[in-house]
Amino acid sequence: MDVDRLFKVPKLPAGVKRKLPDNPTPEMLKKMRPDPHSQVDSDGDGHGTTAPKRQVTVEDEAEEDQDTSFAPGGDADYFVEEDEEGRFYGGGLTSQQKDILSIFEKAEGEGNQDEPEEVTLPSIRRMLARFERAVNKNQDQRSKYSDDPTKFIDSEADLDSAIKSLLPLAQSPVLAYPEIVRSGALAMLIGLLSHENVDIVIDAVELFHELTDEDVGNESEDDVEETQAALKVLIEALVDLSILELLVDNLSRLNEAEESDRQGVFHIIGVFENILGFNPDLSEKLVSQTKIMNWLLERILQKTHDENRCYAAELLPILLQNSSANREELGKKDGVETVLKALSQFRRRDPVDADEAEFMENLFDALCSALTEPGIKSLFLASEGVDLMLLMMKEKLQSKSRSIKVLDYAMSGPAGSEVCSTFVEVLGLKTLFSAFMGKASKKQKRNPGTQATEDTSHILGIISSLFTNLPSDSSGRIRLLAKFVENEYEKVDKLLEIREHASNRLKQTDAEIETEKKDILTDGAIEPEHEDLWYLRRLDGGLFTLQTVDYILAWIAVEDDGARSHLTKMLERKNLTLENIRKMLQTYHDNVDTDDSGGKSAVGMSQKEILEHLITFLQECS
Repeated sequence: MDVDRLFKVPKLPAGVKRKLPDNPTPEMLKKMRPDPHSQVDSDGDGHGTTAPKRQVTVEDEAEEDQDTSFAPGGDADYFVEEDEEGRFYGGGLTSQQKDILSIFEKAEGEGNQDEPEEVTLPSIRRMLARFERAVNKNQDQRSKYSDDPTKFIDSEADLDSAIKSLLPLAQSPVLAYPEIVRSGALAMLIGLLSHENVDIVIDAVELFHELTDEDVGNESEDDVEETQAALKVLIEALVDLSILELLVDNLSRLNEAEESDRQGVFHIIGVFENILGFNPDLSEKLVSQTKIMNWLLERILQKTHDENRCYAAELLPILLQNSSANREELGKKDGVETVLKALSQFRRRDPVDADEAEFMENLFDALCSALTEPGIKSLFLASEGVDLMLLMMKEKLQSKSRSIKVLDYAMSGPAGSEVCSTFVEVLGLKTLFSAFMGKASKKQKRNPGTQATEDTSHILGIISSLFTNLPSDSSGRIRLLAKFVENEYEKVDKLLEIREHASNRLKQTDAEIETEKKDILTDGAIEPEHEDLWYLRRLDGGLFTLQTVDYILAWIAVEDDGARSHLTKMLERKNLTLENIRKMLQTYHDNVDTDDSGGKSAVGMSQKEILEHLITFLQECS
């Protein structure tokens, strides 16, 4: 572009340049505008003609006649964005770039229109109406064009979007849930669990998982009772519409080799967890009316570990913990052997990561829950569960502590008598007392005063069960007593050491309770509920360990004169006597219900009768 020609100014001498001042005035800038008539115009035939030349003028031209070809960089806004004082603020974009930007801005504006609207009762009804239309349209087109998927593929996509549009309803359960049930939309959603398209089924399952979550509702929602009431309405309606059966049927339908199907299985298990978390009593219905137990047992045996295998193992103890019928059902389906088989992989190795560790923990918890049932103890014995647990104890891996816990559950109560006898026969006493004395733990050797751990608590439970369940004058009982006599009664000393630390813990707990009692008496009276809660706190705070230790010490004192003399001497060094043990057993006795004493043990007495016998003997010795 020839600037001299445009502005009609003479050429400057060489070496001399005219410069604008640092802050040019608007009038100076106006003078530098080009003459639009000096540009090449086009006639109607498309041929270019040159307009007559004329001098640059300072008059303002009409804005519509402005020529933007002079704008720096072709900036389309160079003159358009000029303010009334002549200043300009170009955006630096050409006309083509501005057009592209406008297209994106328009698309963004259209996207904003699809944002979820505020959840109100009218908006909920609109959502449900759209969903109902989508379902009906899809059903109609599928029935008309069942042989031509291209005819109903669009309606399937609309149905997918309609289901996902209902996810925000979980934010307002108080408003949404009763309306979902009342409108019949819930029944239509349940019907989608039988849809021919698995993707639609997965959409529905994901929605159910979201709607039944225990944390539904906005964080700002204050009325928790109303939220729980709305959730109750929804869950009861879901159960009445047979959601449990339909979800279990879909477990076998989904192929976990596909990512979407794998997520569908995860959501199904999540729905079960949500429903049982809200109402644990439904666990029996889930097990009795579906094949969920079979599926869970098959799933935990699969060798490939993933999140669904872990989730299946997590659901299993939930089903067992509050239902005797479910525990019996586990036994009928060879569940004990299945769980032991799944656990056997951890006999010689630790879990590879946190997920697999959680998987192992859940299986041990399921086994412990099942072992509270007398019939399961026999199945545990027949499946060589005692042998497997002892092998795990010897390996000293992560499974060691859990195997001790399982043996404690298996050997407790009168039904554990046979397990106790088998435990002694397979040389379990050596492994047990090695763990009891802490020979495998260097930390305990450095600090013998370590507080009783969970392992110690379960080991004490096993020893207590052995004294209770091994028959009098049997070889197993004699071998048990010999363990406490050997090495100058070192195991008796260990018991007294554990007792001392448990006693210190209990003193601290009692001091805290006394402070609370004084505070309550200042404001009112102590209720029976307070006493029950305090007793539970005392059990956790050392009382349970004290009762178990004193129960074992009392049996040792009854069975062996030499052990009793050593015990009496060691107690005197701590300013204690057998009377202290008797008082502790009396507290134990007073809190054992006759109905819960578990029947007759191998020694021919119930737990309450055994305690009475021990208390009488210690009273005579005092």
